[in-house]
Amino acid sequence: MCEHDSSDDILRGSELSRRHFGALGLGATLAALLPAVAAAVEVSESDVEITTPDGTCDAHFVHPAKATAAVLVWPDIFGLRPAFRAMGKRLAEAGYAVLTINPFYRSIKGAPATRDDAFGYARTLSATTHVTDAKAFVAWLDAQKAVDKHRKIGTTGYCMGGPMVFRTAGSLPKRIGAGCSFHGGGLTTSNPDSPHLMIPQMKARMLVAIADGDDQKDPASKDILRKAFDDAKVPAEIEVYKGANHGWMPPDSQNYNAEAAERGWERKLALFKKALA
Repeated sequence: MCEHDSSDDILRGSELSRRHFGALGLGATLAALLPAVAAAVEVSESDVEITTPDGTCDAHFVHPAKATAAVLVWPDIFGLRPAFRAMGKRLAEAGYAVLTINPFYRSIKGAPATRDDAFGYARTLSATTHVTDAKAFVAWLDAQKAVDKHRKIGTTGYCMGGPMVFRTAGSLPKRIGAGCSFHGGGLTTSNPDSPHLMIPQMKARMLVAIADGDDQKDPASKDILRKAFDDAKVPAEIEVYKGANHGWMPPDSQNYNAEAAERGWERKLALFKKALA
């Protein structure tokens, strides 16, 4: 999982080269890696700031002109960067109002400069901050004209964002209609605040996409999840993506797997179409 792996979360190229490669140029390059959205709608995007109990979070908001269902995106351990802006825009072009947040706003604005920084900032977060942030971000979304409040909200997370998805869905069951975890780390632990213990509180449909390598390291996790979802009668699709390593979804990851990423994209859109209509 992302908290423990030594190499699975390295981005393409060095930190130095990424800093010297302009954000706009990098964003365009990464967007070009993602297939075009069929019948894409025109969207508007902006940088926004959101007040939380612990400060001000910088985020990226992109949406169609017509009010629609919202999706809250929790990035992986490398934070809010061009890859996740591109991914958020692509989802918005499919018809959603997408908010991608900086999970490390308490420590830094924007993305971490180095891998060590990222892991250090991640250690400052907790189950408590996940929930307080989720409530602040959902309240902000519900105040936007671009968001149709009569429709449920979706949430999706990657790597360390997987637990945040579980805690968002569990702490806001009346608003969250769908949740997706992609190569989520630490979903089932022996701790009293393990993310999977939130499942009985959920009212959302869930998608849990597991990296092949993660499953080999912890094969019991998927079984724990299946039992928890079944016991709580929460509809969930749980799949191990064979041949896909941890971090396969973001296009700037060294483990990016285009075929598996597109399967994840298709399953996510199918879930949102069913749960957020």
